[in-house]
Amino acid sequence: MNLFENTEDIIVFHVEKDGLTLKKFLIQNEISSRFYRKLFRGKNIFVNGEFKRRDHPLKKGDIVSIKIEEEENNIQPEAIPLDIIYEDLDLLAINKQPYLVVHPTKGHQTNTISNGVSYYFKAKGLNRRIRFINRLDMDTSGILLVAKSSFAHQQMALQFEENKVERKYLVVVAGIVEKDEDTINLPIGREEERSIKRVVTKKGKDAITRYRVIERYKDASLLDVQILTGRCHQIRVHLSHIGHPIIGDTLYYKPSEYIERQALHSYYLKAKHPRNKDFIELKASMPEDIRKLIHHLKEDS
Repeated sequence: MNLFENTEDIIVFHVEKDGLTLKKFLIQNEISSRFYRKLFRGKNIFVNGEFKRRDHPLKKGDIVSIKIEEEENNIQPEAIPLDIIYEDLDLLAINKQPYLVVHPTKGHQTNTISNGVSYYFKAKGLNRRIRFINRLDMDTSGILLVAKSSFAHQQMALQFEENKVERKYLVVVAGIVEKDEDTINLPIGREEERSIKRVVTKKGKDAITRYRVIERYKDASLLDVQILTGRCHQIRVHLSHIGHPIIGDTLYYKPSEYIERQALHSYYLKAKHPRNKDFIELKASMPEDIRKLIHHLKEDS
């Protein structure tokens, strides 16, 4: 195999100046110390095709390459339909349908998105663990990102941790939202230590949500919501707190006769690609149940 060729198994970096050691060069390219140690232990770091130690001095024109090892995938494969909206050497993006759990749990060992991705990977002959980059609640639909390697996961997770990923959601809320747009900057934490429910609390973590009204109906509003932080249930908590809970959200509001889950859909994501650092924009079409809800609300208006 040509170590200088970008493939699913090889990540290539080009050295553009003298003076850096191998480790410092990789850290400058956002390789974490933890991931570096893993690569070094497996002897999967090369300079011009040869394994080198961390203090090896680099010269302009050198080619640094990382080998991604095959892994055992221990998730049971199931032929679950996946709406794939983007795929390349490093990433798989799915428009997740509602009512499906992402990860297997004690109560959901099968019929999860993980089982479907495991089946898809196996069919493609890809021997890798399944690494989800972002999370969506079981009843939330929209963009779900999967990393095809530990490298892609580390690179993308760093962007999420530093809040550098642009994420937007379509949300249908109860009541007429008066402000055309606003920012909610309120900390979020658990209601009780073991509670699933979150609340706005001074003891919580910083959370920032922006919204813009798209349409107003008789007693509801359609919002375009952007989260600048990634707290658990952030949109649901913030909108409920300002008096406009999400329609169908049984945890923070009440059931709806027109939709069987919270009307929350992740429709847009923009981030830097883990390999070439170009921006990628992903879009997921609105699901049918939210379309039907909006149609009903328009008829009532």
